Amino acid sequence: MTSRPTIDDLSSFWMPFTANRQFKDAPRLLESAKGMYYRTTDGREVLDGCAGLWCVNAGHSRDEIVAAITKQLSTLDFAPTFQMGHPLAFEAASKVAELMPAGLDRIFFTNSGSESVDTALKIALAYHRARGEGQRTRLIGRERGYHGVGFGGTSVGGIPANRKAYSGALLPAVDHLPHTHDLAHNAFSKGQPAWGAHLADELERLIALHDASTIAAVIVEPVAGSTGVLIPPQGYLQRLREICTKHGILLIFDEVITGFGRLGKATASEYFGVTPDLLTMAKAINNAAIPMGAVAASRTVHDTIVGNGAPGAIELFHGYTYSAHPAAAAAAIATLDLYRRDALFERAASLAPGFEKAVHALRDATHVKDIRNLGLVAGVELEPRVGAPGARAYEAFVKCFEAGVLVRFTGDILAFSPPLIIDEAQIARIFDTVRNVLATVA
Repeated sequence: MTSRPTIDDLSSFWMPFTANRQFKDAPRLLESAKGMYYRTTDGREVLDGCAGLWCVNAGHSRDEIVAAITKQLSTLDFAPTFQMGHPLAFEAASKVAELMPAGLDRIFFTNSGSESVDTALKIALAYHRARGEGQRTRLIGRERGYHGVGFGGTSVGGIPANRKAYSGALLPAVDHLPHTHDLAHNAFSKGQPAWGAHLADELERLIALHDASTIAAVIVEPVAGSTGVLIPPQGYLQRLREICTKHGILLIFDEVITGFGRLGKATASEYFGVTPDLLTMAKAINNAAIPMGAVAASRTVHDTIVGNGAPGAIELFHGYTYSAHPAAAAAAIATLDLYRRDALFERAASLAPGFEKAVHALRDATHVKDIRNLGLVAGVELEPRVGAPGARAYEAFVKCFEAGVLVRFTGDILAFSPPLIIDEAQIARIFDTVRNVLATVA
């Protein structure tokens, strides 16, 4: 059955990325959460198969995080970080830096993944200006990429529906690499597909077209999540790194989804052995308890910008009122300590083979067109209904929820990214539910 609201009027809240009229006709309302489970307003327990929104990696309502936030709000509810500071901001930055790839230890705090991306793009432009190459203003994104909803992130993003309404006002000096997904070559790949590394060489074509002297940065998601879980081909990210280094172009990894254990390592950069110049993060940085994001910058990038500022002058004219908010910083410190104490990254790595086996067992399930996975993230692509793209996956999403399992859907793709505390029985339940549901979906 579908949850019923506890309030009479749902009209005031304009919901994000939601078919508002459809939702409010049959709302699905979550009232509380603990561990691996949500509870709805009508008292049903729902197993979380997507870590909320790719973000609750340590599980819901962890006591340590709740206590840290509660204590902080009763001690220091807010402090500015413009020309001022508070101790937890510096402690949180140091703890984040410890988990980043070597050399990416200068941390700029934001409040979301969208803000992190726009911050990274501005840092890239500021870096080239500081080193005397201010003509490097072009940004290269990738088709099917998702980099948040700011104008910078939307411009370098490559999901058509996200760009359509704003296309006349997006950043002009932007181009896009082709995406790496091709069912003819990599359908039902387990882990990284063998085909597709050559697509990184499309960057050389764009460089030849625009000239390297005009290009500031390339931004990609190491694993594209929001577009439906696209896994990078073997050697692809390494090739991007080589080309960017060759031409003096900064490489930005958007790790808002992959950061903090999703692939069994602290970052996808660590997992793939490829170090970018800038790395964006958010979501699981503090288990999504308080809005927070960050950009990790290399010392080269940081020192070039800061070192070229006039004495006593602001070096980077950028920031947010809530950068390193005390409660968000407290949550981050508690979360990062918890990840380490409970060895959750290592746990994710140990669960990954069983997770892969369970999701690929759906290969013969009704409507399944493709399956791809890496670490504790997977996408199951369905054959679309004729004339109704996305309708089949939406129906499956609703029926899974009614059966007590929360999954994500994007287009005709079901996406899975459970909290890292999940166990084998819960993994089995998620995919058994999906199989049963797909058998009932038209």
